[in-house]
Amino acid sequence: MSSKEFETATEFNKKYRNKKSIPEQNYIERLIKISRVTKVTKGGKKLSFRAIVVIGDEKGLVGVGVGKAEDVVNAFQKARVNAVKNIIKIPITKSLSIPHRVLADVGACKIIMRPSIEGSGVIAGGAVRTVLEVAGIKNVIAKQLGSDNLLNNARAAIVALKSLTTESEVLKKRGLLTSRTTSTSDE
Repeated sequence: MSSKEFETATEFNKKYRNKKSIPEQNYIERLIKISRVTKVTKGGKKLSFRAIVVIGDEKGLVGVGVGKAEDVVNAFQKARVNAVKNIIKIPITKSLSIPHRVLADVGACKIIMRPSIEGSGVIAGGAVRTVLEVAGIKNVIAKQLGSDNLLNNARAAIVALKSLTTESEVLKKRGLLTSRTTSTSDE
């Protein structure tokens, strides 16, 4: 998908809100965690596996998915399908960073992300680092506060990235977009 097809990340997210017609691409898949879960029933213990997967194209598309199945392969496939359904597009600056500072929380997890100078790399830990790398962000500082739950941290990172806006989106929303401001590029 070319960047000319969608002007902003917000338009992409609105268009694919129903998540049934997202264009198929070659996504990079990263496994965050596979855990063995047990359900105790009257007949004994029932084993299954839960997989948490992050997919993205390193150009601004990223999604987190969860899948459960009786074997690892099926759990991974279900998680991958779920991640494609939950994919979002995020704005990335020319220096491969985020446009502005952002805070997000899911459950007891709180994420703080700040843009960083070019060459600093991804300074983040755990699931947040994986989400940022798969999204294509190369220069960012992120901090996880609160819970260490990998799934909630990954979801909090997605919520934080979803709330990012560009300068042109803010100007358009406020009704201040003129021909002069459209010629300047977002940073």
